[in-house]
Amino acid sequence: MITIEALIHAPVEKVWEAYITPEHITKWNHASDDWHSPSAEVDLRPGGKFSSRMEAKDGSAGFDFGGVYDEVEENKLIAYTMGDGRKARVNFMEEGDSTKITVAFDAEGTNPEEMQRAGWQSILDNFKKYVESSN
Repeated sequence: MITIEALIHAPVEKVWEAYITPEHITKWNHASDDWHSPSAEVDLRPGGKFSSRMEAKDGSAGFDFGGVYDEVEENKLIAYTMGDGRKARVNFMEEGDSTKITVAFDAEGTNPEEMQRAGWQSILDNFKKYVESSN
């Protein structure tokens, strides 16, 4: 598994809401500024499905990222299985007035682990920037 994390200067309830709400997801879910997520769907419950469309803004590439939620503990944990069978866990931990998010995910076999870590970290960094800028 690969693990990434970020400390977000916002209360856990606000961080949670921004992480799980489609209207928010479409604003932060991209690894670089030339990509975006024009749509997202969330059915946040064990057995519920999620998906987000990720694509280059110029239309040259795109893919759907989705899966099924395995565990949901409000303001604490989201565990899910991606469409290709890999697992991921997102932990939300209060640290004073801030929230630490830790994401652990199974690596895929195509791209180098460091590239995967950098891509996921970049998305998490965009999330942090989005939440903190909307304070």
